[in-house]
Amino acid sequence: MKLSEIKNILPSLDNVAFKLENGAFVPENFHVTEIGVITKNFIDCGGTVRNEKVANFQLWDANDYEHRLKPGKLLNIIQLSEQKLGMEDLEVEVEYQGETIGKYGLDFQNKTFILTSKQTDCLAKENCGIPEEKLQTQNACTPSGTCC
Repeated sequence: MKLSEIKNILPSLDNVAFKLENGAFVPENFHVTEIGVITKNFIDCGGTVRNEKVANFQLWDANDYEHRLKPGKLLNIIQLSEQKLGMEDLEVEVEYQGETIGKYGLDFQNKTFILTSKQTDCLAKENCGIPEEKLQTQNACTPSGTCC
């Protein structure tokens, strides 16, 4: 989900709610502690230099049980981030604390933002040495492959 999609959705909501794909809701008293741009410059296992950029929201569950983030407030935070950081209309990634900090994609259904699972993947499968039929059932390089 892109930042512009969130901005278009927020004015139609009475409350901001986030839910994990397993059905568990992020507690209503969450805070958005950061909105920013994360830039990742890297070389994949095939030697190709890559650059990725995402808008990042960090959700934090505090002991502040009276707190409820309203859609207008979140929209203001997003607009301030765009203004101060020169933030583009990027895909949004959400950080949320589970056993460790998890990174999620974002979707929207039934007036609720859904934190979607993200998966690792090999970006240079043609260099892995994994037969095509195995690539269809396995979505990542293996330690015994030539790219890992």
